[in-house]
Amino acid sequence: MLSTTIRTNHLKELTKADIGKVVKLSGWVNRRRDHGGLIFIDLRDRYGITQIVFDPTIDEKSHGAADKLRSEWVITISGKVRSRGEGMANPNLFTGEIEIEVTDLAVESKCPTPPFSIADEKIDVQEELRLTYRYLDLRRKELKETLIMRSKASNIIRNFLTDNSFLEIETPILTKSTPEGARDYIVPSRVHPHHFYALPQSPQIYKQLLMISGMDRYFQIARCFRDEDLRADRQPEFTQIDIEMSFNTEEDILNLTENLVTKLWKECKNIDLQTPFKRYTYKECIEKYGTDRPDLRFGMEFVNVEDIAKRASFSIFTAALESGSIIRAINVPGGASLSRREIDELTAFTTGFGLGGLAWMKVIDGALSSNIVKFFDQDLQKELLEKMESKEGDLILFAAAEESTTHQALDHLRRHIADRMNLIKDGDLKFLWVTEFPLFEMDKETKRLTSIHHPFTAPVPEDIPLLDSNPLHVKSNAYDLVLNGSELGGGSIRIHNDQLQKKIFSLLHLTDDQIEEKFGFLTKALTYGAPPHGGIAFGLDRIMMLLTDAASIRDVIAFPKTQKASDLMMSCPSAVADDQLEELSIERRKMLTTK
Repeated sequence: MLSTTIRTNHLKELTKADIGKVVKLSGWVNRRRDHGGLIFIDLRDRYGITQIVFDPTIDEKSHGAADKLRSEWVITISGKVRSRGEGMANPNLFTGEIEIEVTDLAVESKCPTPPFSIADEKIDVQEELRLTYRYLDLRRKELKETLIMRSKASNIIRNFLTDNSFLEIETPILTKSTPEGARDYIVPSRVHPHHFYALPQSPQIYKQLLMISGMDRYFQIARCFRDEDLRADRQPEFTQIDIEMSFNTEEDILNLTENLVTKLWKECKNIDLQTPFKRYTYKECIEKYGTDRPDLRFGMEFVNVEDIAKRASFSIFTAALESGSIIRAINVPGGASLSRREIDELTAFTTGFGLGGLAWMKVIDGALSSNIVKFFDQDLQKELLEKMESKEGDLILFAAAEESTTHQALDHLRRHIADRMNLIKDGDLKFLWVTEFPLFEMDKETKRLTSIHHPFTAPVPEDIPLLDSNPLHVKSNAYDLVLNGSELGGGSIRIHNDQLQKKIFSLLHLTDDQIEEKFGFLTKALTYGAPPHGGIAFGLDRIMMLLTDAASIRDVIAFPKTQKASDLMMSCPSAVADDQLEELSIERRKMLTTK
């Protein structure tokens, strides 16, 4: 019961056991029905709906006032709980067996006609309008239940980590700008003219400092900020479940995470997950799926068919191999049913990812059929069928191009085919740990090493000697958790030796002066007895997308930004007054105009 001086009950509370009780209820007018004498209103609050009845024979004044009530007016009523009439119960409502006969009505506030329906569960309204009136949008059942689920998930996370001896510790929002990947949002300092804070991309360095401080186990549901290009699953500000622990190995973190995720899905969705989750190395993922976040809900793994292509007389494959390209194939179950036009559409789909075309073969009557089969003798065809594990009615698709192009095109193609051919079972959950990432990659433009994860990630001990001779072959002690093709989060064992940390910085082309300027506080802290430590971070928004089957990350955030990083409700970002800029020692640059 949520009794206050205004109301005695919320609107998903009263049952047949309360019949005869006098109550006071408050909420929004969800629906109004005038039955020629009796006026029925579905009264709604966060918790649910209760039907109230205005009967002129019971209270004429309230009945007269109820005639003026409209959708989304806020009212408070007094009345008696009674049973609904014979055959009038609503089995879809918790309160469906009772109603309130109103004896007093107070209008708390009125509402003009809303720009879209609140009462209807599904609406066909442009997202821009919904975001402009987000406070109305949040009244709708779908978004309301999403935020309730998010609150529940946050509490599950807090309770689980607290029960496992983690301390919830806040870290600063105003911090130092450091080169960690995405662009920082910077904040000018009034007290220190021409100097700036940065909003944290993550609490990464602070949580490492907490381990050096001896806190042993830390977590935070942290706000993070990244000034990057946006899409459906990104926002300029987002929430991260941040975890760090000392004296642990990768295995400890993976086990802890699986227990946490299992608890989340059980308590939020009543789904029992099977553990341990499947594990692939980064190398295995790229070879099988062309991506480090593969969707395992369907087959179509990549198969290297270069040994067969070398022995065929198909000139396109021969030329591709001679130019240094790779050849990969996927087997589409039931794909032989696709028409030539449909296969051409798949080919056109891959051209958007740089692929020149697709070759194909169908398995019909136990044999291969296509316009290129003639270039493969019977032995090669038999070998190909065995290698692809193709069955009657399947379709084999081939891609031949530079490695990254082939991987990207076939990765998108297999997911596109799975959606198009309904190969994904509803409710199928395929969790995957991806491990042994490379420590570095080469930036194609600068020709310099960059960190795959971040520069604080530890290399696997056995690869440390390769840092000088062959850094691109160094594997990291890093891991990502993937679900159905979406990365839920990732982490690593951290560097806890100052000399190794400086070595990594130098390989990333930071000079000694730059290391001192950007990270001197960290390298100094590492000299004061740093424990072995590591952790993981999850995007809470992305987890909520998957828990609630939301189409966009914006649907699981109370007040999100648009894909252009604008808040339509608050009309921001917005200009500020010149005197505010002057206080911050910032001069407005005049915009050049052309005639």
